[in-house]
Order: sequence, then structure tokens, then C-alpha cells
Amino acid sequence: MVLVAVVFVWLALVWLDSWTDHGHYVEVPQVKGMTYETAMSSLESEGFEAALSDSIYDGKTRPGTVVEQNPKRGTKVKAGRTVYLTITAFSPKSVSVPSLTDVSLRQARSILEGLGFRNIYVEYVPSEFKDLVVSVKSGGRQLQPGSRLPVTASIVLNVGEGVSDDDTAGETESEQF
Repeated sequence: MVLVAVVFVWLALVWLDSWTDHGHYVEVPQVKGMTYETAMSSLESEGFEAALSDSIYDGKTRPGTVVEQNPKRGTKVKAGRTVYLTITAFSPKSVSVPSLTDVSLRQARSILEGLGFRNIYVEYVPSEFKDLVVSVKSGGRQLQPGSRLPVTASIVLNVGEGVSDDDTAGETESEQF
């Protein structure tokens, strides 16, 4: 019985080594910096699968260029392994602008930065309430909630100046309330 068990285990291990191609590997080539199509062709010609895993927008890099690969160049893997590629996007991410009127300047700026906007400008306009967003503009036009913009767009927040103490000095108490 012991001899049969040992032979069975030995046969299972030999079969497992053969089935998993134990001890045989290939190195992952460098595809970072290539166009996506070129990288796919290169990987497939060497027996790998290529899969697009993500895209990021970078205005400095040519669109469609591979900026990251996983596994990295030189990693020893089994033949047929999938190499995941991250490329530069062809256009910046576009997001819906939420309603920003009647919120504080600080809150509006925080919301926009959280969405990915970096070009946020403030323009003060006459208003009764200080630092309250009155309207939102981009490209000279007023934005409505739900408008879609690329995150690289410039946004102008029209913010209230507030009423100064000099403006209310001539009023009586009954006019202030």
C-alpha cells in the first residue's frame, strides 16, 4: 500500500510539472514608450497576450503611447501570459459640473479640485453675500448644473464681494432688517 501511494504521488508530481510547464519561462519584453498597436504586435509575436488595463491623460505624451506595463520588462513568466498596458488617453477626462451656486468659494473650489479641475479662477462680483458663488462660467459662457467639461478646461467662479460696513453706515436700524 505504501509503495502504491509513493508511486501515485510521484506520478502526480511528474504530471503536475508537465502540465504547469515547470522550469520553463520567457522574459517580458520592453513595450513602454511604444504605440499601443506596436506594443500589441510585439507582445503577440513573442507569445504573450496584451490587454489594455487603463488610460491616463498626459498632455506632454503622444496619445496612444504605452506609459506602463505589468509585468515589467525582464520579468520571467510563463509563455502566453497576459501583459496589462496603461496608455495615454486621446482626450482628457470629461466630467459633469455639479450645481455650485449658493455654496461657499472654499466648498466650490474643493468640489472642482476633487473632480480633477486645476484651472479655477475667481472673479468677484457685486453681491450681498461675501464669498458665496453666484455663477460658474467656462469659455465665456455660463454653465448649468450637469454641463460636461474636460478637466483641463478653465472655470471662472463669480463670487460675491459682500456688503462693506461703509455701505450700511447711512442706513437706519429698520432698513437693515
